[in-house]
Amino acid sequence: MATLAPRAVLVSRETDFELLIARHATRDQIRFFLKTRGQNIDEIEARHKYFYSVLKDVRAAVPADWRSTVVRRNDLDRFMFAPDDIIVAVGQDGLVANVAKYLDGQPVMGVNPDPDLYDGILVRLAPDRVGPLLPRVAQGAVALQHRTMVEAKLDDGQKLLGLNEVFIGHRSHQSARYDIEVGGKREAQSSSGLIVASGTGATGWARSLMESMQAPVPLAPDEEALAFFVREAFPSVSTGTSIRLGKIDNQIPIRIVSRMNEGGVIFADGIEQDHLGFDWGRMIQVSVSSRRLNLVLS
Repeated sequence: MATLAPRAVLVSRETDFELLIARHATRDQIRFFLKTRGQNIDEIEARHKYFYSVLKDVRAAVPADWRSTVVRRNDLDRFMFAPDDIIVAVGQDGLVANVAKYLDGQPVMGVNPDPDLYDGILVRLAPDRVGPLLPRVAQGAVALQHRTMVEAKLDDGQKLLGLNEVFIGHRSHQSARYDIEVGGKREAQSSSGLIVASGTGATGWARSLMESMQAPVPLAPDEEALAFFVREAFPSVSTGTSIRLGKIDNQIPIRIVSRMNEGGVIFADGIEQDHLGFDWGRMIQVSVSSRRLNLVLS
C-alpha cells in the first residue's frame, strides 16, 4: 500500500506592512500616515520583502517529493494538523507558542528569519538549516526538547492549553475577584488577575513579574512543574494577599473559583480573542498538561 509523502506545514504571521495595509488599504495611505508621524515606510516595506524572500527559500527547501502548505497564525484554530506533520514556524519566538496549543506531539522547527529582530529562544534555526534537517526530522533522527505546557480545565470540561502561560482575570482593567486554592490553603482575593506559567514562559511575562516582585521561582523549560503569580493583590476586610506566588505540579494543582458577575476571562499566550468565559461560580483547575512541545534543537 502506498503511503503519503511527509507534509511540512509552514506557519507564519502577518508582517507589520501587511497589518498596516489591512488598516489603511493602500501603500500611499500608509506612507502618508507614517509621514505625518515622522516615520518612513521604506524600512517596514524592506522588512516585509525580506521576510517573504526567506519564507520562499524555506518552502523551496522542502524536498521535492514532499507535500507542503503555508498557514497563517490567524487560521491556526481552523487548520487540521495531521499526526505525522512536521511544523516549520518562520517568525518570532511567539509564533511557536501560538502553534503549540494546536499540536499533539508533532515536531516543531523554529526558524528565525531575522536574528537582528528576534531573540531566537524558540526559533533557533537559521533558514538554511531547514533543507538538511527535514529528512532527519521525518526519520526521528534529531534532538528534541520536550517543553512543558500549561493546561487550564473548567468545571464543564472545556480546556485551554498554553506554552508560556495562562492568564485568569478580568477582560478589562477592573479588579478580578475570585477564591484561590493551592497546597491546602484557600483565600478570597482581589487583584489584577494571575498567571500560571511554564518554564518557557519564565523568560517572558513571568520573568517581569518575578523581577517586580523580587521573588524568583526557578523553573526549567522541560520541568514538569509550573509557577503562579498573583498580580497586584489588594488587601481588604474580605480579601487577602497571603497567596501570591509559588510552584505547582500535578500533585499540587491550583484551583480558582470566579467571583466576577461579568467580564471574567481565561486566555493563553496573550491570545485574548481565543478565551474561555469565567463568570461567577465557575471553577478552573490549572496543572501541567500531558501534551508537550517537541522542539527541534539542531
